[in-house]
Amino acid sequence: MKRKICVVTGTRAEYGLLRWLMKEIDNDPSLELQLAVTGAHLSPEFGMTYRTIEKDGFKIDEKVEMLLSSDSDVGIAKSMGIGLISFAECFSRLRPDIVVGLGDRYELLSAVTAALVMRVPVAHLHGGELTQGVFDEQIRHSITKMSHLHFTAADEYRNRVIQLGEDPAHVYNFGAPALDSISKFRMLTKDEFSKETGFELGTKNFLVTFHPVTRGKTGVETQAMELIHALDRFKDAKIIFTQSNADPDGRKISEIFSTYVHGNPERCIFVNSLGQLKYLSALKHIDALIGNSSSGLIEMPYFRKPTVNIGSRQDGRIKAKSVIDCEPAAGSISAAIMKACSTDFISCLRGMKNPYGKPGASLKIKNVLKTAGLKDILNKKFHDIKIQDNAK
Repeated sequence: MKRKICVVTGTRAEYGLLRWLMKEIDNDPSLELQLAVTGAHLSPEFGMTYRTIEKDGFKIDEKVEMLLSSDSDVGIAKSMGIGLISFAECFSRLRPDIVVGLGDRYELLSAVTAALVMRVPVAHLHGGELTQGVFDEQIRHSITKMSHLHFTAADEYRNRVIQLGEDPAHVYNFGAPALDSISKFRMLTKDEFSKETGFELGTKNFLVTFHPVTRGKTGVETQAMELIHALDRFKDAKIIFTQSNADPDGRKISEIFSTYVHGNPERCIFVNSLGQLKYLSALKHIDALIGNSSSGLIEMPYFRKPTVNIGSRQDGRIKAKSVIDCEPAAGSISAAIMKACSTDFISCLRGMKNPYGKPGASLKIKNVLKTAGLKDILNKKFHDIKIQDNAK
């Protein structure tokens, strides 16, 4: 019988990282790909991005509704509860052999919790990372403890997963699967990108991807307005704003960006979702990625281009030298943008290596999912790290 691999995806960004792993699973005759789509994928507000998944040729086995219209703390917590109920029903119908999830989203926590109780092994991608500015970090580590196979993106992250008590034999570092998309796609040219988006790029171009900092002291509205004040100092730049994600208060950020674009239509555009090809093509053509998205740390270094990383959302993550950290204040942001656009800084990025590895992770992950022994994998034991006591 074919081994059934159920991949869970809840956001456009997460799907982009999983796409080529899904292809590898789907193309393997000894595996059966099951696809459970949830969260923002099913929301009109976020562009109904499940349609993109279908256009890419994938069959969606389950649409798991869980996202409420509210982006408040209470609304998110209630969504998680609905998700737990819905994923229990989903896995009862699909009967997967392995559930696969990526990252630290609350949608995935609901899915993995259901899988744990229903005794379905879980494979987790991108464990061991730190995102100290958001509560997602605790979610990521919680998912690690409920998972059985681990695919990290760097040796430091692999070591951290083992530090959490996971069996080293089940913890792999194959690098970031996001890099597979960059290597496999033929990127759009500037003219093609402009035609696809209806937005003509200029001589200086920025892409802004900014999400809530759920553990920060400064409100998201204040941070978003500080970013706007900084960008307003670069009147010669064309700016692409992407919609904030479905975290608490994400809607407030999107409203601020949308209002700014409405007042500056000649040089700005706001999009719900670019889709993976257009997003990666944008990274190739822009002069700087500005915000606090993980794509600035993982994908952008592949192009050897600058990232202006604002605030604490990505604190604790490994960063290439192309990443410029700054505070969520207009002066700090604008200074970082000026540095990113300087000839000296751009020249120092030539020959830079991406700390998240090279393309090829998806195939390696698929091969482990295909061959891993599952007979006793649910009987996890805590792996203690031996600490040498040098005290005399």
